[in-house]
Amino acid sequence: MELCTACIWTSAQWSHTLTPNRRASYHGSTRSISSVSQRGRRSTLCITNAASTSAPASYQSTTQLPRTNGSGIKSISGDKPSSALEQLDIERGVCIPFRKYTPEMVRKKVLDSRGSILSLASRGAEIIWKLGFYWSSLVYDFLVGRDEEIVPYRARQLRNLLCDLGPSFIKAGQVLANRPDIIREDYMNELCILQDDVPSFPNQVAFAIIEEELGQPLERVFSKISSQTIAAASLGQVYRATLRETGEDVAIKVQRPGIEPIIYRDLFLFRTLASFLNGISLQKLGCNAELIVDEFGEKLLEELDYTLEARNIEDFLENFKDDPTVKIPRVYKQLSGSRALVMEWIDGIRCTDPQAIKEAGIDVEGFLTVGVSAALRQLLEFGLFHGDPHPGNIFAMRDGRIAYVDFGNVAVLSQQNKQILIDAVVHAVNEDYAEMANDFTRLGFLARGTDVSPIIPALEAIWQNSAGKGLADFNFRSVTGKFNQLVYNYPIRIPERFSLVIRSLLTQEGICFTLKPDFKFLEVAYPYVAKRLLTDPNPALRERLIQVLFKDGAFQWKRLENLIVLAKENVSKMSSNPALKKNSLQAVRSQQLQSKLDLTETIKDGARMFLIDAGIRRQLILAFTEDSKLHVEELVDVYRLVEDQIDMPSVALEVLQDLPSVARDFMLSWSDSILSDRQY
Repeated sequence: MELCTACIWTSAQWSHTLTPNRRASYHGSTRSISSVSQRGRRSTLCITNAASTSAPASYQSTTQLPRTNGSGIKSISGDKPSSALEQLDIERGVCIPFRKYTPEMVRKKVLDSRGSILSLASRGAEIIWKLGFYWSSLVYDFLVGRDEEIVPYRARQLRNLLCDLGPSFIKAGQVLANRPDIIREDYMNELCILQDDVPSFPNQVAFAIIEEELGQPLERVFSKISSQTIAAASLGQVYRATLRETGEDVAIKVQRPGIEPIIYRDLFLFRTLASFLNGISLQKLGCNAELIVDEFGEKLLEELDYTLEARNIEDFLENFKDDPTVKIPRVYKQLSGSRALVMEWIDGIRCTDPQAIKEAGIDVEGFLTVGVSAALRQLLEFGLFHGDPHPGNIFAMRDGRIAYVDFGNVAVLSQQNKQILIDAVVHAVNEDYAEMANDFTRLGFLARGTDVSPIIPALEAIWQNSAGKGLADFNFRSVTGKFNQLVYNYPIRIPERFSLVIRSLLTQEGICFTLKPDFKFLEVAYPYVAKRLLTDPNPALRERLIQVLFKDGAFQWKRLENLIVLAKENVSKMSSNPALKKNSLQAVRSQQLQSKLDLTETIKDGARMFLIDAGIRRQLILAFTEDSKLHVEELVDVYRLVEDQIDMPSVALEVLQDLPSVARDFMLSWSDSILSDRQY
């Protein structure tokens, strides 16, 4: 979403000075496990589908839920979810203990309200008339043969029509702006304008809502409040204020008046219409139209509750608490409610103003490196990422940090989804396009049982064309454009959470190009992924590392060297980032611990696997002796790359200290194999 809590505050916006006498007329590893328990405070609890991932057993056994639906996804919701919501839960690898949205709940809330039939009839007639007239215009354009030449005008007409139909349709337009599986690209580009260009509502109304949420007059809490909105969006708008008690500057986000019944009514009508479009949707997208509406409705109702956004902010604060390169605003929960949210004011520079960033003396290269790393950590490490990182929601702090605001739209990736994404990266590296196609099914892009064989050549063509150009010319926008064509030709649906992932990557790549046109996004992203593969102790990532290093049974020495070089590059860039030099000493110390590539755990795990796993031991021995020669030279090259990164005596000592545990595991593995042989 597009609300921002940081902007240049002009003197005119200070015209309202409040006084008491005058009232003014808004992790895959241990880290990931702790993140999951933390996320339990929210309405979404990440769990792992043990049947389809290789997460640690300890992780899989920690989630105890009372009831199962037979698909590995358990539900503790009191209401029986619809089949569409069950399908979403299975795709996500999550359960929703306290749903904000179910079709049954929306229907009950709408039909139980006074005058519901008349309200639904009049609203339905308005929607049908306006959309029908627009649709008839498109049909006329097609019949007279001008449907292509008039597209820019019709796209603007659609944007204005959605604004005219109200907040539900504005929000729907924002979603469609990121759904190439539903709408063509030229319309998507026009609908992107809805992210920023939304009219505000009167100050008197906004201030009354804030007072109602506070339970006291504004002047008791704030000494100043801006007379103009800092930003306005489909669901609310933002003001700047100063706390009377502490003098701190804050941002107040306030919800549009009377919006909730409008949203519920429109969702009811959306789903009713979707029930008539299921056949077309199944044919074109491989899923019911109702499922798409349910995805939309679920996120929309979450955004309506600002208490959930406050919890999102707390979760981001927890995730980045030890990262001195990222700034997340504090939330004042005691001053916030479901319709008003008070947050720390972020005094940053918009990412759309490269000149101001340079004039502030900010190292652009370092800032972009921090931004890309923070985005990848959200996606692959935390599984909790900002769903709307457009330039109005990302700021450059004057000390080089990146600041995020507006956490109403966040998305959660389960452990299962994160591992499948990493699988997809591994399969791309190994050029295993059949498995890449299967990854699409596992992630929910394709319906279960879909024949993926026609898609494999198309995926190969897209990847070969993009990756063949090298890092210098690779960009997500060109890949996404080709993927959009694939979406139109095959029954592919982009799940809502992954449409947010795609939008997030595209938007942040666009910010990089705005600030530094020759910036290479993948030159930062690849080293981060390489470091994760080499250093993350998660057993699932260890398995993916083995898949990367072995291709067709042969050990890829050059690939191992490339991974080490890239991982060292990531560590070097992050440890020397200018943002580290200007922040707290404690945070700097925590970062300085990572000034070298720590491969201690990787070496220990490698030694353990060599001793315990006969298959790995056989493969490694073959790697040293393949092609009828000892690969001593390659081993020496690898050692030279890491000798300045690790303290070999201390690593050897740690390996020796781990020997009793390894010996025990070896004996257990050996006894299991003996017993297994006797059974047969």
